[in-house]
Order: sequence, then C-alpha cells, then structure tokens
Amino acid sequence: MSEKAMDKGIIVAGNMIVDNLKKIDIYPGSCNLTTIRKNEMALGGLVNNCIQDFARIDGTLPLKALGIVGDDACGRFIFEKLALYENIDTSALKVKGETSFTDVMYDSERRTRAYFQFRGANAELCIDDFDFEKTTGSILHIGYLLLLDTLDEPHPVYGTRMGEVLHKAQSCGIKTSIDIVSEESDRYRSVVAPTLRYVDYCIINEIEAGKIVGIPASDENGIIEENMPRICKALRELGVRDWIIVHARDASYGLDTDGTYYRMDCIDIPRSLIAATTGAGDAFCAGALYGAYKGMSLKDAMYFATGVASCSLFSANASDGVRSYEDTLKLMAEYPVPACISRRI
Repeated sequence: MSEKAMDKGIIVAGNMIVDNLKKIDIYPGSCNLTTIRKNEMALGGLVNNCIQDFARIDGTLPLKALGIVGDDACGRFIFEKLALYENIDTSALKVKGETSFTDVMYDSERRTRAYFQFRGANAELCIDDFDFEKTTGSILHIGYLLLLDTLDEPHPVYGTRMGEVLHKAQSCGIKTSIDIVSEESDRYRSVVAPTLRYVDYCIINEIEAGKIVGIPASDENGIIEENMPRICKALRELGVRDWIIVHARDASYGLDTDGTYYRMDCIDIPRSLIAATTGAGDAFCAGALYGAYKGMSLKDAMYFATGVASCSLFSANASDGVRSYEDTLKLMAEYPVPACISRRI
C-alpha cells in the first residue's frame, strides 16, 4: 500500500451499540425477582470496539466512524466516549431512530451471562449511508454481518446488500474487511458466503469460519487441527482476495495469497492476570488490520494481532486494555515468542 493511500486512514462501519452491564445475584426463573448489584454502561459493537482499539494502537492514524445512532442518552454516550480520541472523526455518523443496546445480565452465582439485544438504528443502515467520495479511507472494516438487518437482505446482483456496499468500496479503491457475529443459526452460508467475493481481508473466529464453509472447526476436544487448512482454502474458493485469518482461543490460522498457510500459537497469559476476554476478537482483528495498513507480512500481522488481543485480556471491558504499538511489543517481549509453523497448501 502506497504512502499516499496510507494517509487516508481506516473507515470503521456497522454496529454501534451501548452495553448495559448489570451484575445480578442469580438469573431468575419465570415470574421471580432478582437483585441488581451493579449497573454500568460501556461501548459495544464493532465500530465502537475496533475504532477505539485502532486509536489506542496509533494516536496518529486517521479514523472515521460510520453508522447510525439515536438522538438519545445512549447516542450521546457514544459521541462523548469517541470524542476522547483526537484521531476519531465522527462526522459521518447519522443520528436517527433509537441507539442499539444490549442488556447484559451477569449471574454472580453461576458466573454466566445472558444477552438481550435491541437492534435499534443499526437495523436501518443501508447503501445510501455510504458515501466513499466524502468518507475516504484505505480500508473499510465493517460488521457485524448477521446483525445488520437491512444489509443482510438478499440482493439480485451482489448476493446481499452488504455485498453491494463492499463492491462500492472496492470500486473507490478501498480495501474491504468484514467481521461476523457468532450466532446459532444456519444463515452463515446464505448471508455471509455471497459477500466474500467482495472481501479483501477476512478475519473471523473459528466457529464463524467453519459455519460459512460447512466444515467443523472444533469438537468436544477443541480445535480440529486437520480441518483448519481446509477451512481456509474453502474461504479462498468463495472469493476472499487477500488475507484469510481465523482466530481461536489458543492459536490463529492464516492463508496468504501465495498459498502459504500459517498456524501461530497465542501468548500464554497466566489465568490469574486475565480480567476478561470481552473484546479480544475485535482487538485481534484491529491488530491484524493495522498490520495490513502498515504493509506488514501476513505472519507479522498475525504476530502483532496476537499481542493486541493479549493486551485486551488485562481489562474487564472491550478496549481499555489495548496498548500502543510500542507498548504492545514491550508486553510481547516479556513472553516466549509464539510458535509458528508454515507450509504451502
């Protein structure tokens, strides 16, 4: 990527959500009551998580947020939080409807979570909201597929309306990247697969990758290692142009344009130091895309992404643990270099 193109920065588009985090004694049965012990708001969704991650990695990187929030308390909360970063441009955000939110119920006794998602204005995001002549960038990172109702609708030419957005971006010389929400459904092959011919960087988790191509990525014993090269090749056959990266808890798997396949271990962070895993997937994706933006090799980008995801584990929320590029490398230097194998497939 040329220096001139790099100056354009990264557009981060799609889901903008406020998480209402409620710590409760125990999740109640029908008609029963429980006590809320703690209630707090936090940013959630791909745009809020990833754009903060990018800003924390590099405070000089031009960033543009693109999405819809409501003219309400949650919308104002989003603007307030993103305004803390000087390099985040929110001028492309539209204000209408109601801001999407997720009520997260944390069961203190069972240590489980239940999620209640209100689509709100996110459901209305459509092709008309994307003006790439006005909102410019080198990379468009957009998601989550399966959680953007209008863009998930079928399209007679581009497969889905998301495919139309991605094609529009590529026509303007913008590289495209997607992310997906993990859901229990059979929609992956009908909603996600048709868009991949308009995707340059596909950076997703193993559950999503396996469901898109119909090859199981894991079983009760963990990752099915022999299936990971098959999954990566199948994603390539669906049309992904550049990098394919599949990230999991203990390793990441990548396929380069020349057919080189990589398997890289994660950093072994002691469990006692892990505050939460919330946002680790978005952090990994931000790290990998930052590597693409800076012209790193796929292997180096996977290494850096592993470090960014590791940093995120030290904070209870999605982004506060993410560190600058230099501080990420310092953290990684404190641990053994993750083992990496590569081969042509």
